[in-house]
This record gives sequence, C-alpha cells and structure tokens, in this order.
Amino acid sequence: MKVVLLAGGLGSRISEESQLKPKPMIEIGGMPILWHIMKEYAYYGHTEFIICAGYKQEYIKEWFANYFLHNSDVSFDFRNGRNEMTVHHSFLESWKVTIVDTGYNTMTGGRIKRIQEYVGGETFLMTYGDGVCDVDINKLIEFHKSHGKLATLTAVKIAQDKGILNIGGDNAVKSFREKNLADGAPINAGYMVLEPEVFNYLADDTCVFEQEPLCKLTEEGHLMSYIHQGFWQCMDNVREKEQLEKLLKENKAPWKKWERSIPNIPKRSL
Repeated sequence: MKVVLLAGGLGSRISEESQLKPKPMIEIGGMPILWHIMKEYAYYGHTEFIICAGYKQEYIKEWFANYFLHNSDVSFDFRNGRNEMTVHHSFLESWKVTIVDTGYNTMTGGRIKRIQEYVGGETFLMTYGDGVCDVDINKLIEFHKSHGKLATLTAVKIAQDKGILNIGGDNAVKSFREKNLADGAPINAGYMVLEPEVFNYLADDTCVFEQEPLCKLTEEGHLMSYIHQGFWQCMDNVREKEQLEKLLKENKAPWKKWERSIPNIPKRSL
C-alpha cells in the first residue's frame, strides 16, 4: 500500500526550528522525524511514499534529491577537465518517494485531496509527519480489512490535546470532537488506513480532514478505531523533541526497529 504523509504545515509551536525548515524535517537522532516515520512503515514492507508538502516544500525536495549522494561512498575525478563521479557503495533504502507541493495554506483535507491522482483507486495508509509510534502496521491493516468500513484510525489513550474520540464496544467511533486540555479520553494518533472513497468526503483546500470529513464518516458509521496500547508521541514543541532525542540516545526508542547508530550531537551554544 502507498503511504501518504502530511508534511505541509507551519509547525508554529516549535518555531525555534520550523522557521528554517518544515516541521517534519526537524531532526531527532541526526535524521528528520519524517525519515523515522518512513522507516517505521518500511519495516512492515510499505515502501512507496507520497509526501504532502507545503511550507518550505523545496527543503524536502532538496533533502531527498541529495539523499543518494549523502548515503553513498563516491569518488569525484576532476582530472583532465572532467567532472566524473563513481559510486562505490550505496546505503539506501529501497523506497519510492513522491513529493507533491500541496500548497502553502492548504488544510489537511485539502492536502489529501490534492494527491488523489497519485493514490489512484487503491486502499492507502496515511499519517501525520510529526509523530512516531510502535503500532504494528500490518495488524492495523488486517483490522481495517476485517470490518469493511472506509476508514480506520489508530487511537491511543493518553493525556494530550488532540482530537477526542468516543469509541463504542465494537471499536466504532461514535463521535469525534475537538481537543480539550482536560481530556484523558482516546485520541486520534493518525496511522490511518483509508479507502479511496474517502476522497469523496474532501472538498477543497479549506477542508480540514479532522473536522467535517471525519465527523461525516463517523455519522455514517464508516470510521473505526484500532486501539493501540503501546508507544506514540508527537513532536509539537522543543520539550517533546528533547524527549524523543533522549529515548534515541539511551537506545530506548520503541519506534526504532531498525539497526542504525545514533550520533552524539552536542547542543549548540547560543
């Protein structure tokens, strides 16, 4: 299945870094959090990605354009007035990455609508580009296939200020409402499985996926929740970024199922 990643927002709550780059490109453990999310999906065999870019979209394109060069051993030969490059060893993942400029001010639903042509008529995976999780993606897909509805989201129960879910005994979402800081109810953690019919619920660039589309899917009985008891954490601010960095440094990052050493990056002095 193709994986759609929302990576076009401003990230205003972590503006210390997002003023220079898109929020999903902020690094933890020396690599963008977007890369970490992609590694999660690739671990379960899902390696075709569609990135919904927007704010500073050129940064994402340039990063991936240089990814081959930065992860290969190469020789540059400038002798005889030529510029020849020889690749000796490459350490790349077997990924296909499509980066789409979905607009600077486009809302989440509008961004998803804009990449419809790249998804086609297939079931697809979708999540936000600023949160990591150790959910078993293939078990999530199995659950989605078992109920036959149009949409499944991953729900976690944690004290956070995200979209609140009222979940019934059959895991159907009974209601969907906006966040409240006092809530400790299950929340929408992303990591969704969506049928292509979901595109019919999306209007234009002003469409916020978490509002009318999810509410309408809920009213029609087409939104199901996959309850995840494990780890999930978004990166909305510097404190959460440092928390994720600490988990990686101590080799306690639940979402990291692949082998890769984490560089010790000293903090910059101001």
